[in-house]
Amino acid sequence: MSHAEQAELLTRQWLVTNALGGYASGTLSGAVSWRYHGLLIAALPAPFGRTLMLNHLEECLRFPDGHVVQFGGGEPSEAGAAPPPNRLVEFRLEDQMPVWSYLVEGVHVEKRLLMPNRQNTVHLTYRIQAPADGFWLELRPSVHFRAFEDSVSKAHSEHYEVRTRGHRYEIDSHEGYPPLRLAIDAEEFRFIQDGGTRREIIYARDAERGFESRGVLWSPGYFSIAVRAAPLTLIASTEDWHTLMALDAEAAFTTERDRLQRLIRQADPRARAGIGAELVLAADQFIVVPAGRVRDTARARAAGDELRSVIAGYHWFTDWGRDTMISLEGLTLVTGRHQEAAWILRAFAAYVRDGLIPNLFPEGRNDGLYHTADATLWFFHAIDRYTRVTGERNTLQSLLPLLRQIVDHHFRGTRYGIRVDPTDGLLIQGAEGYQLTWMDAKVGDWVVTPRRGKAVEINALWYNALRLLQGWLHAEDEPAAAELRAQADRARQSFNQRFWNPATECLFDVIDGEHGDDPAIRPNQLLSISLPNAVLDRSRWPAVLAMAERELVTPVGLRSLSPKHKDYRPKYSGDLRSRDAAYHQGTVWAWLIGPFIDAWLKLHPDDAAGARRFLEGFAPHLAEACVGSVSEIFDAEPPFDARGCIAQAWSVAEVLRTFVLTAPTGGSPPRP
Repeated sequence: MSHAEQAELLTRQWLVTNALGGYASGTLSGAVSWRYHGLLIAALPAPFGRTLMLNHLEECLRFPDGHVVQFGGGEPSEAGAAPPPNRLVEFRLEDQMPVWSYLVEGVHVEKRLLMPNRQNTVHLTYRIQAPADGFWLELRPSVHFRAFEDSVSKAHSEHYEVRTRGHRYEIDSHEGYPPLRLAIDAEEFRFIQDGGTRREIIYARDAERGFESRGVLWSPGYFSIAVRAAPLTLIASTEDWHTLMALDAEAAFTTERDRLQRLIRQADPRARAGIGAELVLAADQFIVVPAGRVRDTARARAAGDELRSVIAGYHWFTDWGRDTMISLEGLTLVTGRHQEAAWILRAFAAYVRDGLIPNLFPEGRNDGLYHTADATLWFFHAIDRYTRVTGERNTLQSLLPLLRQIVDHHFRGTRYGIRVDPTDGLLIQGAEGYQLTWMDAKVGDWVVTPRRGKAVEINALWYNALRLLQGWLHAEDEPAAAELRAQADRARQSFNQRFWNPATECLFDVIDGEHGDDPAIRPNQLLSISLPNAVLDRSRWPAVLAMAERELVTPVGLRSLSPKHKDYRPKYSGDLRSRDAAYHQGTVWAWLIGPFIDAWLKLHPDDAAGARRFLEGFAPHLAEACVGSVSEIFDAEPPFDARGCIAQAWSVAEVLRTFVLTAPTGGSPPRP
């Protein structure tokens, strides 16, 4: 394997999740390169949140003559140094489960990893085609119990304790975390406890991002497992012994494979093969039972529901209101998971405060933060899509009183300066030190794109929400529908008078802002066309679409700012301040391909094939940054390198939704 191929194995990543928010993830090589990498990141109840429990597994094959070969990848000795040799010959996904194939001095080794659904448990299974007796698989687990966002240099527990009870092994840090429980599913094995060893590793990705990059992993010893014809499995878990041993390795694999294949069968027929099926399985990774919110789970069950939410992105995002509502159609409706869609909507309805749904739930906390001007308006859109796709109206009817209250709060004024301007009927928002739109980068006290004033997409969403509520109330013969119609008419008239910029032949991004009207050309204006109730006059659609295609569209989404703008940043890189300065100043966002294609199809309703060409760049991407998923963001110029989260909910959701929307008759084409 060449140096370039070795280096590529350190940049491409894999991800497996457990429907609790926990996950396993790493590089294809097997090396740890990021603080977020590990074989078991458990989703623990508050106040812990997601926690690194099993960081690394050194894998070696001992030959009958006694010599030992490490076949998984190790970490470079220094940042930028060449990685050690790797015996990997193939990596692939089978039903979203990663499989590694190694050739170790003529011996074939296959490794498979899975996480049983809704368990903080991981199974690593090895099949080894040994030519003779006398081969042993040696597995050395290494740990650094810590919150998954903590610095890699955080001090270890001073008193890791290893407990052995028959063939059950536990590592306890005595820091409040549950113990890590380890078991082997094999005919013959032994554990060699060598007193505890420590080794320093370089976290290359953290070094690139300007964070502390030297960390120490601790190991209690290693398992030596006799190679037989049957597969060998290491099980690691924070669950109790009864739960983690309830399924043996083969039963766990069969159960998870059947679950994933069932997801494909229940999805839209246009997404049951090829790229569509890959995206359906990718979508599954974001739908979660929030493990730490015990109170909310009890409330939902008391109402006859189950608690569900959406992880916005891996590795570091929690569940966000905006991301959940934008993603809902692609993640749950296209995939046939209608009941879970209803649970999500009703869960967020219970979180409404002062006419707002939460912006996000911080890691390890039960209460949400509410600094968002658009998430609640996306809530209306998600309810509309759910009702139209499923035909089920009980959920809508039960939420109507709440939706009326939300609109009333916006008319009267609510938190963060969110209110309707009585002079023109448009929605204005802004509070010092807060970023309230989806362009929400903030470094310390610096709000990079504050956009205080009347933002274009906020008012497109507001108009859409008014029209939706008007229609829903009219269907119930509610007199209030007439007043909403008048308010919507007024907002539409004001929008078209105020937002059109004749100098650029498109829309202002913000009007009545801190510095007047902002003519920056951004993709936000596409929502004035793409939403079901388009606020922009139809005569202006062609100019806006032409602008977007000319200045914003890339093979993997839309730029967040025109390259002609003085603040345009072509690359998302460097330390946190440098990255956030570029986050919405040119950086490409995959999710924006959804509104663009919706707008395109409104203007070209008979040209689904023409719209589909804008998705072509995502096919190769599924084999790149995080194999089998879609990244959060990309550099704004070729080669459009993937950045940010390796797997993002609204990226997967909007690519899947528009992939189905533009599919030719006969369903999804095979993967090229």
